[in-house]
Amino acid sequence: MNTKVLSIIVIIITIMLLSIYGTSVLRKNQKQILQGEVDVTEYKISSKLAGRIDSLAVKVGDNVAKGDFIFAISTPEVDAKLQQAQAVKSAAMAQRNKADAGTRRQIIQSAFGLVKEAEIAVNFAQKSYDRIQALYVDNVVSLQQRDEVKAKLDVVKQKQKIAKAQYNMAVEGAQKEDKVAAEALVQRAQGAVNEVESYLSDALQYSPINGEISGIIAEPGELIATGYPVVTIVDIDNAWVSFNVREDLLPLMTKGKKINVFVPALNKNIELMVHSVSVQAQYATWTSTRAKGGFDIRTFEVKTYPTTPNKSIRPGMTVVYEFEDIK
Repeated sequence: MNTKVLSIIVIIITIMLLSIYGTSVLRKNQKQILQGEVDVTEYKISSKLAGRIDSLAVKVGDNVAKGDFIFAISTPEVDAKLQQAQAVKSAAMAQRNKADAGTRRQIIQSAFGLVKEAEIAVNFAQKSYDRIQALYVDNVVSLQQRDEVKAKLDVVKQKQKIAKAQYNMAVEGAQKEDKVAAEALVQRAQGAVNEVESYLSDALQYSPINGEISGIIAEPGELIATGYPVVTIVDIDNAWVSFNVREDLLPLMTKGKKINVFVPALNKNIELMVHSVSVQAQYATWTSTRAKGGFDIRTFEVKTYPTTPNKSIRPGMTVVYEFEDIK
């Protein structure tokens, strides 16, 4: 092999080695770009009632505070149910008041009069018996006559007992059990009223958070079903950024780590802190290039939050995190 050919071979080998070395250096210093997206919690405002939307107080893009009125539903059927429940309650209360008040004065007076009549009858029968008993002792009247008068005395005494019992019952009024039953009816009716009123209160919907109206799903006059969302509200103040990170890059996204990211829409950098890493891998995004012994690299969702409140970031904005490859 002549010197010229040898020189060419050496040059080729040198170029190849330099190329391999340069590729290795470039790969070692290569930057990895991780793209994330701004997301927020979305609240769907709906009602337990079915009905027609009576009024809507917001528009898309409006800022609302917690407790602000959002919309109202017209529910004539529930209004009618409330009237029925209140009527049942009024009847139950009247029944309870009657039991508590006891027997009417006229009935008590009538029972008292029967007691007095019975006392008079007993006194008369007792005197008659005393006279006939004295005559019987003197053998003036027979035993049969005395027994007949004695029987009449026993009868009027029994009537007197009955009259006194009726009078006592009238004075005492309703039994304890009747009063308890009447009170239970009132409580049951009150429960029905409370139930209907709770449904009616749900006909008026208010914002559960400080946020921004992101969508109007139904308009005034439309008929909606139970639980149908009418308005959506997003919690802009608590936005976060989620990244789908390969498991071999997770060491760069440990919980509590602060990272600087770039937001193209704002043309500025912001600082985020890693809040959580999903426990389960979501899906495979990359497969090992080796022909044998290769394995899928899984992807995990990493959720991050701004270290300082930032109302400029909006849902759907792209966020770019640039870092060096760990390989």
